Amino acid sequence: MENLLDHISSEIYQKSYVIIDDFIDEEFRGELLAEQIELVRQGKFRHAAVGKGGQKQVRTEIRSDEVHWMDSDDLSPLQKTYWEKVEEIRKVLNQRCFLGLRSFEGHFARYPVGSFYKRHLDQFHAVPHRVVTVILYLNESWSSDDEGALRMYFPQEDGTELIEDVLPIGGRLVVFLSGEIPHEVLPTKKERISITGWLKDID
Repeated sequence: MENLLDHISSEIYQKSYVIIDDFIDEEFRGELLAEQIELVRQGKFRHAAVGKGGQKQVRTEIRSDEVHWMDSDDLSPLQKTYWEKVEEIRKVLNQRCFLGLRSFEGHFARYPVGSFYKRHLDQFHAVPHRVVTVILYLNESWSSDDEGALRMYFPQEDGTELIEDVLPIGGRLVVFLSGEIPHEVLPTKKERISITGWLKDID
């Protein structure tokens, strides 16, 4: 785990993002997915909103996913185990990258068939305290035919952009600086499940 944490911190420092395959084992991935399915069955998911506070609203032309926020004071045993893994990432990023990260917030994210999230930044004027985005995919299987990639944009000095598409393969972890990398979720042809969260510089 220590070598993996070193790799994560090195890539964030040098490139602002990192992709880790098989961050969790298949058994744990399956357990988290089963918990998510049960939460859906219980009606715990809600349409995701955009904006903050009084400006918050559901706008399905911008994003059409559904979310269930996790309560850091009332985590299930599985959620607590994942929280502890993210805590290790928080510590190493503070040690190596001096980001001043103090807390984590996260939710299960469900993208039904045909849903998407248009290009955006995770850190903006209404949510300035999100410093690092952390996404863990829980899908049972995924291929390029299923689409639904995370598309990341990398602005270049000459005004052009490089694009990298990341398939939401189960067990894959994506970590990036929230205020630096514009991204979107392309329309998916299969239900798409993740835990999406943010390391923040406030408690």
